[in-house]
Formats: sequence, structure tokens, C-alpha cells
Amino acid sequence: MLTLELDEIKKIIPHREPFIFLNKIEIIEDGIKGRGYAYFSDNELFFKGHFPNNPIVPGVIIIEALAQAAGVIAGHKISDNNKSVLFMSINSAKFRKPVLPNENLVLEVSKVNQVKNVYKFSGIATRSKDVIAESVFTAMVY
Repeated sequence: MLTLELDEIKKIIPHREPFIFLNKIEIIEDGIKGRGYAYFSDNELFFKGHFPNNPIVPGVIIIEALAQAAGVIAGHKISDNNKSVLFMSINSAKFRKPVLPNENLVLEVSKVNQVKNVYKFSGIATRSKDVIAESVFTAMVY
């Protein structure tokens, strides 16, 4: 297993603050499976409007965090630095519980299929043992 910290993650995916949600990632099986970690502090910009006096992490941000983890897994071994992993589609998404400020999520992602430069991943976001969100999504190396 290989663990990548934020500086190493930034070498693989193009995301930057305030839109990078991974703190670190463990590559369990290169190109196939990994576990990302995201922490949502109470200073996140989206909490000001989502929702005042009752802040929760937007579901699309949770899906984006899963997609970023998948992007690191898919892009880790790409030798061409001019290539990026780009989100293509969300095939399904389910949200089970809200995520509040100052909470950590564990983001489990696994490659389901690959055709040429297009990858399909499944992802599950958990907090402790609670499933927070699940999704199947597609990305491509471009």
C-alpha cells in the first residue's frame, strides 16, 4: 500500500484550494482500488450558504471528493504530465446521512471497468461505520 499526502496528490490531479477535498489517499491496488480521506472544517466556503444556521456538506461535494480519489487512483501511473483525469458522468448517487462541519470522511473507490482511457468507478463515503453516500461514476484520461 502506498500513502500519498496532499502535495503528492496535487501532482496527479489538477484541483487546488478551495476545491481539493482530499487530505491523503492510500493506494491499495495501483490503478484499481484506494482509500481517500477528506476533512471538512467549519471554515469551508460552502457552509455560508449551505445552509445558514444548519451547515451540511453538499452532496455534490461528497461525490466530487469520491471522484477526486478515483482520479488519483486512475492517474497515479500516467507518465504524461500534460494529461488529466476528467469527470464524465455520474451513473448513480445515493445519500444516506448528512456530513457536518469538522467531520472526516473515508472515501473507498474501486475501478469497475476500463475501456481505453475511460474508467468507471464505484465509491462509498463513510464516517465511522456509517455509510454516508454511494456512487458509480465515470472519468477519462485526457
